[in-house]
Amino acid sequence: MSKLGQLGAKLHRGDVSYDFIGHRKLWFSVSAILVIVSLAGLFARGLALGIEFKGGVEYQAKVKVTGDTVQNFTDAVKATNAKDLGDPVVTTIGDGAVRVQTKPLGQDDIAKVRAAVAKEAGVPIDQVTSQQIGASWGKQIANKAILALIVFLVLVFAVIWLYFREPKASMAAIIALIHDVTITVGIYAIIGFDVTPATVIGVLTILGYSLYDTVVVFDKVRENTRGITGSNRYTYSDATNLAVNQTVVRSINTTITALLPVGAILVVGTVVLGTGPLKDLSLALFVGIAVGAYSSIFIAPALLAVFKEREPGMQALHRRVMAKRAQTAAAGTPAPAVATAGAGPGAGAVAARSAVQDAPRKQDRPAGTAPTPAPRPMKATAAGRPQPSRKPRSKRGK
Repeated sequence: MSKLGQLGAKLHRGDVSYDFIGHRKLWFSVSAILVIVSLAGLFARGLALGIEFKGGVEYQAKVKVTGDTVQNFTDAVKATNAKDLGDPVVTTIGDGAVRVQTKPLGQDDIAKVRAAVAKEAGVPIDQVTSQQIGASWGKQIANKAILALIVFLVLVFAVIWLYFREPKASMAAIIALIHDVTITVGIYAIIGFDVTPATVIGVLTILGYSLYDTVVVFDKVRENTRGITGSNRYTYSDATNLAVNQTVVRSINTTITALLPVGAILVVGTVVLGTGPLKDLSLALFVGIAVGAYSSIFIAPALLAVFKEREPGMQALHRRVMAKRAQTAAAGTPAPAVATAGAGPGAGAVAARSAVQDAPRKQDRPAGTAPTPAPRPMKATAAGRPQPSRKPRSKRGK
């Protein structure tokens, strides 16, 4: 078994643990800084909306694609000096066509750019197609994306509420999702990548991925906290921390497995192709998966613990647990391990310790009192009921 697998087994059994919930103020502080930086970048720089959202002109022409195709067409379009041209977006379509996108232009400038594209492609001008994309279409796409996001969040809240029978779990999951989306969009604004329909698809995809990891952790929390108020061995935060420790290696494995191919697509889309849907989609996926894994481990469970610890029943449980631990510490007996809050090997140690504590001690007997005699040995009959080993009176002396 690998070292990571051995660590995962120890974490699941409770042999070792890390206090994720106890350090929640640190995680909340890190998330607050990331969210503030993301919002600052979003409001200061804004999103670089693609042609699908802000409108523009798109040209397509057939050409033999080479390694210099993108740069050559970019230079050719810029050489036209069209008014309000900006930086054209040049992408290749397979290995036999090129697409050029510009900001909205006047009719004369559209003709100039079309002629430049035809000249660079080495084809007649009538073989270069051009179409204007209005901003109203992009506005419709943006409105539908926002509507889809709202519907998604409402459905997520309802499904988690019904599954866990706990509205606080829904609140923690939704806050974690908003945290993921805010940081992802903020990074988009800071880096300056174009926001296209592919970006919207990526953002909606990462919401599902982040939610999947969160539900796995919450399901383990529910398992560890079932009937917790009937005991005074551990608090809700202790049980939640155990759940995170039991699932953290799994979350790390799935995250790394997902990030490797997405990272490869991001490198290809950015370095090799230069621009296009692959770059827009892969960046949203890469950032969202990483942030989603972070929130599923450090943010969502900690929020759930904070919400639940405010309940009167959980506060009473916390007081009982703290009182018992103080009494145990005063008696000099080792306190029960927090990591073994659920059923597992630690339960045997707790039971053994309880047996030692419950055994009669010499100093507890009154002076001059004889010790309690040990019970007579018993033997089991065929029916399985223990019987005294002494012979019946009728058979004595025979």
